[in-house]
Amino acid sequence: MHVWPLLFLLLQAPLPPQRPNLNAGDMAPDLTLPSTATGDVKLSDFRGKKSVVLAFVIKAFTGSSTQEVQAYQAGIQKFEESGCQVFGIATDDLDTLKRWAAELKLTFPLLSDSDGKAAQAYGVLMETHKLAFRTTFLIDRDGRIQYLERGGAAIDPAGALTACAQHSAGGH
Repeated sequence: MHVWPLLFLLLQAPLPPQRPNLNAGDMAPDLTLPSTATGDVKLSDFRGKKSVVLAFVIKAFTGSSTQEVQAYQAGIQKFEESGCQVFGIATDDLDTLKRWAAELKLTFPLLSDSDGKAAQAYGVLMETHKLAFRTTFLIDRDGRIQYLERGGAAIDPAGALTACAQHSAGGH
């Protein structure tokens, strides 16, 4: 087995850009993205008004992403009662997201991050595939991240809903 050529190539490959390591308490990067609802959505427009759930999904029309947005739809009334605005975000183009939202009868907006800049700012961009890692952020009315969940556990929005309810009950 000849591993030396492979090892040499790996050592010569440029290091991927460092992803931001966002944590609870950090200010959320602002974003402006086209929405499946109406026009563009600017995150900073929600400051002082509502907490925001940003649910980065991997790809429209895929099994786990469909399961995730359907779970948000099933609990959307509870999110709204907690004072939280839910947005799904994917690197798909807006037309694809509009078709997906219509097919699933979603009542919350999906945001198109087709250039991957929002995913990159949030540290969730898979550079090689231009897709987002599944990650959920709860951003409070002051623009700070209060909760985040990464990976397969983020398919179930129960953690985000609990964080919304706790944060709302905390007087924010």
